[in-house]
Amino acid sequence: MTPLVSIIMGSTSDLPVMEKACQFLEQMEIPFEVNALSAHRTPQEVGAFARGAQGRGVRVIIAGAGMAAALPGVIAAETTLPVIGVPIKGSSLEGLDATFAIMQMPPGIPVATVAIGGAQNAAILAMQILALADEGLAAKLAAYKEGLKQKIVKANEELSRLEYRYKC
Repeated sequence: MTPLVSIIMGSTSDLPVMEKACQFLEQMEIPFEVNALSAHRTPQEVGAFARGAQGRGVRVIIAGAGMAAALPGVIAAETTLPVIGVPIKGSSLEGLDATFAIMQMPPGIPVATVAIGGAQNAAILAMQILALADEGLAAKLAAYKEGLKQKIVKANEELSRLEYRYKC
């Protein structure tokens, strides 16, 4: 099986956040891989990974990083694949430093950025990108979104049954 999505994190300490992306891709039956690579500690390996990803069948890269958050940008500089950055809380700045680092890429080196700790949304965005060329994934995505809608419909039905003296 060839991975369509590659999930990269700066260290395994980021796994509790990035696991949300793994779980979503697993649920949607999208082949993926997971690796730890550091833009600062293993820069040659990061470059080699990014340059070789497309040739291995990867179509989207999700890169999580905290603090200086160089990893998503370094990967984006070395590939034409879409890169989605996940800022991770890693310092006293609560992840804002990572968010700004990932968002502030120079022209020509875009990195899509999700919320701090937003690995699940990164996986959903990756699926949306893949679904552009895959009708089966597009149907799964539509069903997923419908399921989200139905959760709210059900919640409102339950709320309507709450009884309070002054509830209208």
